[in-house]
Amino acid sequence: MEKEIIEQKQGTSLVLEQKEGNSKKLFIESYGCAMNFSDSEIVASILTEQGYNTTQKLEEADLVLVNTCSIRDKAEQTIRKRLEKYNAVKKINPSMKVGVLGCMAERLKNQFLEEEKIVDMVVGPDAYKDIPNLLKEVEEGRDAINVILSKDETYGDISPVRLNSNGVNAFVSITRGCDNMCTFCVVPFTRGRERSREPQSILGEINDLWTRGFKEVCLLGQNVDSYLWYGGGLKKDFEKATEMQKVTAVDFAQLLEQCAISFPKMRFRFSTSNPQDMHEEVLHVIAKYENVCNYIHLPVQSGSSRILKEMNRQHTREEYMALIDKIKVIIPGCSISQDMISGFPTETEEDHQDTLSLMEYVEYDFGYMFSYSERPGTLAARKLEDDVPEEVKKRRLQEIVDLQQVLSEKKTKRFLGQTVEVLIEKESKKSNQHWSGRISENVVTVFPKENYKPGDFVMVKIHDCTSATLIGKAVGYSKMQ
Repeated sequence: MEKEIIEQKQGTSLVLEQKEGNSKKLFIESYGCAMNFSDSEIVASILTEQGYNTTQKLEEADLVLVNTCSIRDKAEQTIRKRLEKYNAVKKINPSMKVGVLGCMAERLKNQFLEEEKIVDMVVGPDAYKDIPNLLKEVEEGRDAINVILSKDETYGDISPVRLNSNGVNAFVSITRGCDNMCTFCVVPFTRGRERSREPQSILGEINDLWTRGFKEVCLLGQNVDSYLWYGGGLKKDFEKATEMQKVTAVDFAQLLEQCAISFPKMRFRFSTSNPQDMHEEVLHVIAKYENVCNYIHLPVQSGSSRILKEMNRQHTREEYMALIDKIKVIIPGCSISQDMISGFPTETEEDHQDTLSLMEYVEYDFGYMFSYSERPGTLAARKLEDDVPEEVKKRRLQEIVDLQQVLSEKKTKRFLGQTVEVLIEKESKKSNQHWSGRISENVVTVFPKENYKPGDFVMVKIHDCTSATLIGKAVGYSKMQ
């Protein structure tokens, strides 16, 4: 069986507070990246004002929505199976409406509504505020679709409903869209051009989370490091901004520092970074503030400069390694994770060996590893033949995964004997007598519950580990408590 480390989860709706007086039921699931899960919270908030409370029971729903991912064919096939399930329930409950949200909605809009007729509503990532109008179209017997991409929509004025929340961690979106035209990626076509959210609305959302007891925020975007607020719209139009807009512009390092200073007892992470946009100033902010986590997710995709050029990645192997060197100097002990694709078109065995050697050089703490999946509409699909045999892709992927397993075990073992700060997130999956949380370096840690509770910052002495989990015993609260 293909071994992969994937962040693809099923997000069944659960809202901490149901709005009194709402009589309709919304069932919403999310697949794919963290941005989709964040978007589902925005959708739930919009529909709360339309009389909907969320439910975990598909069979009782008046409206069923699935927030979709198009990054890989496997993700799309999973969505199709869920749509089959929804329609089977709909035959029993004909009044139930089904809608598709997100990237797959953008890519397959006409197919869903016209050819297959398996949904009532199709809504792209920039059109969620139009859902109330689209529901009226559905009620009047018309197909409802809005997949228009926006130049300025950031949903900064929406206070998200927190779905599947543990009351400890939350995502806060800071950018939407992407200007990096990687040849393998559908995101620029499904989510549009990059734009940044106004800083005060970000800080306002974080303040709301703080007052509700949340202890950790992950600042979210397709490319957080290129965050740039100047009072305009698209990032690409910054050169046309006024001199005053340029002088008062806020970049990612400044935003991250504002967050750290404004909420000193709250922990901050961010995702995702792109190597060409990660500036040294961000590294210094991480090093300076204890409440900014020592962890960077830094996708590389390949260790071969030739393949990186074919992917239209805006960095070489050597430039990436230089950035890694800088991280290790400025933030000693910083955890680094990767995204890696095996079997990209034209990849040779030498290119593959370059990937393995880069992994050994960086010594990644963990990673998300996939074999190449051709996505319709991308430049790679139009210009490059998918010429690496499937068995070669799988073998190379297995070698990448096996090496990462070795590296992960080595990096986790460095914490043995140390006392680390853990933010308790939830009960351990394997024992109801243990808590589970993460340290600054993003490693899961479990320890006996004693009298601690979720949301506590606890110092834990580590005495054992697996390749992915630290095991220890609490020795008291941390100074973040």
